[in-house]
Amino acid sequence: MSKRYEEAKEQYAKIGVDTELAIKKLEAASISMHCWQGDDIAGFDRDGALTGGIQATGNYPGKARTPQELMADIDEALSLIPGKHRLNLHANYAIFEEGEFADRDKLEPRHFKKWVEFAKERGLGLDFNPTYFSHPNAETFTLSSPDEEIRKFWIDHGKACIRIAQYFAEELNTYSLVNIWIPDGYKDVPADRMAPRARLKDSLDQILAVDFDHDKVFVSVESKVFGIGMESYTVGSHEFYMNYAAQNDVLCLLDNGHFHPTEQVADKISAMLLFYDRLALHVTRGVRWDSDHVVRLNDEVSEIAKEIVAADALHRVMIGLDFFDASINRVFAWVVGMRNMQKALMLALLTPNGKLAKLQDEGRLTELMMWQEELKLYPFGDVWNEFCERNNVPAKEDWFQEIARYEADVLTARG
Repeated sequence: MSKRYEEAKEQYAKIGVDTELAIKKLEAASISMHCWQGDDIAGFDRDGALTGGIQATGNYPGKARTPQELMADIDEALSLIPGKHRLNLHANYAIFEEGEFADRDKLEPRHFKKWVEFAKERGLGLDFNPTYFSHPNAETFTLSSPDEEIRKFWIDHGKACIRIAQYFAEELNTYSLVNIWIPDGYKDVPADRMAPRARLKDSLDQILAVDFDHDKVFVSVESKVFGIGMESYTVGSHEFYMNYAAQNDVLCLLDNGHFHPTEQVADKISAMLLFYDRLALHVTRGVRWDSDHVVRLNDEVSEIAKEIVAADALHRVMIGLDFFDASINRVFAWVVGMRNMQKALMLALLTPNGKLAKLQDEGRLTELMMWQEELKLYPFGDVWNEFCERNNVPAKEDWFQEIARYEADVLTARG
């Protein structure tokens, strides 16, 4: 225990904050790290350009090209991130034996056996996402397609993904979150908004009819306000999914890049938690649109963390990250994004939320603002550094030395 931490501990104690409890709670908070940052969401089931409004810009050297390279990069990232976390897979990361291939509607648990072995060895939980993009059958519409053959293909894909998630949960003895997002929509004003949504509703009903253990597999649906190629109409809107989730006992996933730039996901969290037992999040950073930039410790992320902690809902909110930046070192992006999400949670845990709420209830808003501003200068960094040291990862900027070494020794050799 450093002298700086001891001094910080005393300062926080004076305002009613227990730093030891904050560290303990943060150690128990698992974040789901997305596999697709490591290879620009290309996956292993086919070659070709990304489709469905998905873009990873940049060509930084060292992209993972094989499952082995991706797993090595994930290991490197996790070695620099304090705590124990989860890994979030997309279905296009299936690993086939030589000469084998299964299309997405025919995927089976065995195609993810190597990921389960990887997770078991490291004590990780696995979350899962059907991949409704970058496929010939996703060139127009997927679960809302008017082509019944295409729609059935994607329904079967969704069912397969739930079965795979059940396999994850049973093998790893922890839940698996299956998140459904589709890129269906229109670039210009549609003639009929109702029919595509009716087809999407029916598709989801069919997917959820598959037999699975609802205590082990949680299904979430993820909305989007607009995207590339669907600027005027998104079939899976927030209103559609929020109502569908409420009616069908599934989770509503909020991605803070999927709303209008003036909307704050932080403001939605307490509203959702009053009506749902659990809430799922994808934390990202949109710059003028849903551009999936690497998570920074900014006001938006801090407010999201504050709302989760103030509601005492760390055990109810499933936090995952979602970004893919190919313009910088990809392993660095994972590490800085994960650590920033944890820093935001640490800031929230070091906030005297009860004290501030009392000031609000008593109408002492001037004093409330004073505390909100003064807390920004409290030594949370010293508590964060202590947290890192206790979890055997480098504190402050020291972790970047390992990133530089890994790039020089491993990534640059990939060409």
